[in-house]
Amino acid sequence: MHENQLSAEEKWECATLANNFIFYKVMRHHQDACKRLIEMLLNIKIDKIEMSNEEIIEIDYDSKGIRLDVFVKDAEKIYDIELQVTNTKELPERSRYYQGLMDLDTLKSGQKYKDLKDSHVIFICMEDIFDNGLPVCTFENICLEDKITKLNDRAYKHFFIAPLCARMIKDKEVKSFFELLISNTAKTSFTSDLKDYVSEAKHNMQWRVQFMTWERQRAYDFDDGKEAGIKIGAQQKAIETATEFLKENFSPEIIAKCVKLPLEQIKQLQAKLK
Repeated sequence: MHENQLSAEEKWECATLANNFIFYKVMRHHQDACKRLIEMLLNIKIDKIEMSNEEIIEIDYDSKGIRLDVFVKDAEKIYDIELQVTNTKELPERSRYYQGLMDLDTLKSGQKYKDLKDSHVIFICMEDIFDNGLPVCTFENICLEDKITKLNDRAYKHFFIAPLCARMIKDKEVKSFFELLISNTAKTSFTSDLKDYVSEAKHNMQWRVQFMTWERQRAYDFDDGKEAGIKIGAQQKAIETATEFLKENFSPEIIAKCVKLPLEQIKQLQAKLK
């Protein structure tokens, strides 16, 4: 059965770390695991990370979507990491938005721009959003004229394509993490810990209620969009039919009754045809 056909309860029962809500909860509430993952992905060493104590999950009827990114920082750098389950076709713009939020958070009034920390937006994608076959895509601003000179604004965006990383990454620890996302198989102590954290998360009743609320809102939004699409499609079909009738020289009054469109709209179509 396709995931979209599952109820919210069924989705919760079968959720793994590859579920963006579960991923957020695990990384948000297990700071050492989040730190270890960032170190693995970026091949760096972090002495200590600081995570915001406040957790805000946006679930409302006016929001386009829930933010499930984890924001952490150390002495010199800031990181924003998020699991992207589907390709929304706007992830590059989303990464730009996150980078702006990170800068606003770290640069206080009166501080110099030099005081900005290095920023790293990390997206773990379950689809190849760039369709270039690369397991990792890292971006920084560079001069288009010589393709060499870097802007050195210390802003970086990292996209990890999970299915490709699971196949192509050579580092055993990193590869095992992506294999966990793809197949829910743990082959290292770190990934075994992550599976345990997932199990703990799914026993948290407060998080379960949050997940159910979020999923049901997504379902409502989907149904509303589907209904709107059906209405738009029906109206477009009526316009096409009316146009064909006009070409056959039927009167606007008769066409309006047949296709159930306003007479004024039929006359406007007639004027366009002429």
